[in-house]
Amino acid sequence: MPFKDECGVFGIYAHQEASRQTYLGLYALQHRGQEAAGICSRDGRELILHKDQGYVADVFNETILDRLRGQAAIGHTRYSTTGGNVASAAHPFLVRGRFGQVALCHNGNLTNTEQLRSKLIEEGHVFTSPSDSEVILALINRAKADRLEDAVHEALGQAEGAFSLLILAEDLFIAVRDPRGFRPLALGQLGDGWVLSSETTAFDLVNATYIREVAPGEMLILPSGSREPVSRFTDKPAAPSPCVFEHVYFARPDSLVFGRSVMATRRDMGRRLALRYPVEADLVVPVPDSGVHAALGYSEASGIPFDFGLVRNHYVGRTFIEPKQSIRSFGVKVKLNPCRELLKGKRVVLVDDSIVRGTTSRKIVQMVKEAGAAEVHLRISSPPTTHSCFYGIDTPTRNQLIAATHTVDEIQAFLGAETLGYLTVDDLQGAMGDQDGKGFCYACFTGNYPVAVRNGKA
Repeated sequence: MPFKDECGVFGIYAHQEASRQTYLGLYALQHRGQEAAGICSRDGRELILHKDQGYVADVFNETILDRLRGQAAIGHTRYSTTGGNVASAAHPFLVRGRFGQVALCHNGNLTNTEQLRSKLIEEGHVFTSPSDSEVILALINRAKADRLEDAVHEALGQAEGAFSLLILAEDLFIAVRDPRGFRPLALGQLGDGWVLSSETTAFDLVNATYIREVAPGEMLILPSGSREPVSRFTDKPAAPSPCVFEHVYFARPDSLVFGRSVMATRRDMGRRLALRYPVEADLVVPVPDSGVHAALGYSEASGIPFDFGLVRNHYVGRTFIEPKQSIRSFGVKVKLNPCRELLKGKRVVLVDDSIVRGTTSRKIVQMVKEAGAAEVHLRISSPPTTHSCFYGIDTPTRNQLIAATHTVDEIQAFLGAETLGYLTVDDLQGAMGDQDGKGFCYACFTGNYPVAVRNGKA
């Protein structure tokens, strides 16, 4: 639970209730971003946009959805990476240029934003937000190509880093995934229409059928009146490097991401963790929600009973008001509460997905001990996070990552746990079915970045 979520995109083409279906899709992707949400629809004459800061349910109502007319729509739920949490950086972005109205949603992060932005400013472009997504739109509008799909292709040839994009124009619907395929994007079908989503769980909610992943470097074009997507690929192919952290933490367990079951992968991580770091204990307890399936796997492999020793409050919003009289570890307590009768006197294996700074993990270990646990053995279903991510995940700078500056023994002492065990990189690769270790991006664990970082320092 330590990382902040990224973004989710959802779009639908050729459906009578496109905006309402997109609203439902964003609901299913709410876990990927809680700062802002937006939908842009097309009614055959113009693009209609509504976006604001807040949860999906706070941003939209019946009146707004009625105004978002048309048979095509794209939507976005946002957590900020580039641009910060400001209203101007909310998606979709809508501009009017030489291709008419064009709207764009983006999940990911360009690694050469600063260079591209400086070049565009020198050419006279005026930006209205700090977002790298607006940079992409500016590149499209300034491309030499005469057709929008060619302009997108030309513009993205200059972009580096991670981008899964949905682009809605007056006569086109375009979906694009970067050549490395860092961020997920799946294609589904709903009746005679087409659906695109960051995760397949959104397909389930709108009764769409999962077809396939959009391939790394692929552009799907849905022109008006067309029944079948037209596929086009980048001129700069690269070895795929999808983000392994989607399976560790970000994605919902009921999704297929990169064509793999998130739930099954996490259970396998837990099983491998139990074999790598066995311990005599009475109870396996997950840190909810992302630690649940790894904990189930640990319980299965170890034979130690599983139970929910921590209960999560699912109704906590983005912010909450603290009492005037200070309460120790209030931020953790408002989200998690221990089951004292279950934990009292028990040797507990506490399973979580990752450790970032270590401060939250320390508070959780303390909470479990204060609830009466005799021992706490912390097990982490990913390797130590030693490097920052620059491809669409908001991580601290490297010197703020506890595993970058401390040994496992030092981290264990800081957390106050009896023992600490991380999943190894080899075991993570095994759980992902990545035999040669080249099928996914592991940069946050290894420092081996697939794409050069220009916007920041690793």
